[in-house]
Amino acid sequence: MTAKRLLVTGGSGFIGSAFIRSVLKKCEKIVNLDLLTYASDPLRLKSVENNSHYRYVQGDICDQALIYDLCLSEQIDTIVHFAAESHVDRSIVDPKHFLTTNVVGTFALLEVVRKLSHIHFHHVSTDEVYGSLDKEGFFDEHSPYAPNSPYAASKAASDHFVRAYAKTYGLMTTISHSCNNYGPFQHPEKFIPLIISHCLQKKAVPIYGKGDQIRDWLYVDDHVEAIWMILEKATKGAVYNIGAQTEMANIDLVHLIMRQLSTLTGEEYTSLISYVPDRPGHDYRYAVNATKIKNELGWKPRQELQAALLKTILWTLDRSYNKEVSK
Repeated sequence: MTAKRLLVTGGSGFIGSAFIRSVLKKCEKIVNLDLLTYASDPLRLKSVENNSHYRYVQGDICDQALIYDLCLSEQIDTIVHFAAESHVDRSIVDPKHFLTTNVVGTFALLEVVRKLSHIHFHHVSTDEVYGSLDKEGFFDEHSPYAPNSPYAASKAASDHFVRAYAKTYGLMTTISHSCNNYGPFQHPEKFIPLIISHCLQKKAVPIYGKGDQIRDWLYVDDHVEAIWMILEKATKGAVYNIGAQTEMANIDLVHLIMRQLSTLTGEEYTSLISYVPDRPGHDYRYAVNATKIKNELGWKPRQELQAALLKTILWTLDRSYNKEVSK
């Protein structure tokens, strides 16, 4: 596969923007199609906004005519599909919005690729489509789907559409399932930035249930490097799980963040922990086996959790300081 002229959906989001910043220098052109919803932020791409190889277009992934015209006018050879509603809590409150964006939006993109079948379509998915694990075992690329939240169900449905279109219409597709991401520029509703921001603001840090849910944490730069390797090296129809093997219970991660913050600020934060009723349908553990992408493509995570978490905290502190100074 040749990825030279890319259409990136949701490129102003957390992971999409990290991908653009990382690979722009390797591409002839990247067109960022983003609707600029609440979770998008143009500041994430301020460093590249004047680059001649980059173009931003505000638009909806459900707009097939717009996507078709962009693919033709910009001679797109690859679509990397990040755009999605991704916050589980929001999906419980408003599942229809997730159905529209994640399923209908993916369908619209696939319809364009069906007409322009020279385009390779990479679909960025999640480990949550597999459901929940107990303390032992891992999901692999052949694990059955068992989504437990409206968000996970919408991503599972979009995965199935990608696979079905590839099989039925002979499209060039790949799919990746990543574990939880973190890093600079992440939206503050997500777990790690929420903990950091609440600590800095001396607000209660809400912990669902006992905080014993287990997640695998992947630094966002490692994730986007894996996606680029898939675009460069993977075969048509390949599916890869992307995991860091850095599992930690939520409450243990909270204490780690608080310890790192305390070292930097001299403040104490553990008193801010507030246990709240568990989320409906809360999955206990996610963990994927990433052996396939390591063996076939040579990818492995570069960032160690504590060091990358410290970088994320320092970035947040610097941002908070600059905001205070500018007031």
